[in-house]
Amino acid sequence: MPTPGLFIIGTDTNVGKTYVTALIAKQLVAAGQRVGVYKPAASGCIGNDTDDPFVLWDAAGRPATIEDVCPQRFAAPLAPHLAARAEGKEVDVELLRSGLAFWRDRSEIILVEGIGGLMSPISEDDYVADLAYDFGFPLIVVAPNTIGVINQTLQTLITASTFRDRLNVAGIVLNDIHFGSDSNDLSVNSNATELKARCVSPIVATARTNFDRTVDWMSLAQDP
Repeated sequence: MPTPGLFIIGTDTNVGKTYVTALIAKQLVAAGQRVGVYKPAASGCIGNDTDDPFVLWDAAGRPATIEDVCPQRFAAPLAPHLAARAEGKEVDVELLRSGLAFWRDRSEIILVEGIGGLMSPISEDDYVADLAYDFGFPLIVVAPNTIGVINQTLQTLITASTFRDRLNVAGIVLNDIHFGSDSNDLSVNSNATELKARCVSPIVATARTNFDRTVDWMSLAQDP
C-alpha cells in the first residue's frame, strides 16, 4: 500500500506554511507516527535552525538528515530557480521528484511542504502545482487570517479544481498570524465564518500557538 501523505501549500508566500506543517508533524509524532518531512527545494536558507527545512526536520524528531528533508537549498530569498541561478546553479528537476522516494519506505505518513502558492514557480518549467499533481497527495491549504484571505483562498481552490484533471484539497487551515499581538484588522473576527460559507473544502483547524481542535491527519492523508 502506498505511503499516505499531505502536500501543504499556501494561498501565497509568508502565510505560515512551515509553521503549520511543523505543528502537524509534532502532533503526528506525539501520536506515535513515523513522520517523513520533505521540502523539494527551499530559498532564503542561511544555514541555521531558522531555515524552513530545519524547522520541519526538528518538528519530525530529526529523522534521517537535513539533506534528505531538503536536498536543494539556496540562499537568496527568491523563487528557487532564481535563487539557484544567483549561485550559478540550476534546480534539479528530477531530484525535485525523486527526493520523495527516500521517505516512502521509512514513514507512516509524509508531509510535503510546497513553496508559496500553487502557481509559484519552482523550476524553469515547473510550478508547485506540478509537483503536487505528480506526488498525488491531498492538499492542505494554509490561509492567513488577514484581510484578503477570502479572495486568496477561493482563487487557490479554483486553481486546484482546474489544474490538469484536478488536485484534491483535503482541507484548509486558517493561520491566525496576528494571534497574541495588537492588530487593527477587523476581518480576523469574520474570516472563518465567511470561508466556511464560501468554500467547498472544510476548514479543518485554526492555528494559533497550536491547533484549536484535534485533527485526524492520517485520515485526511488517505487517497480519496
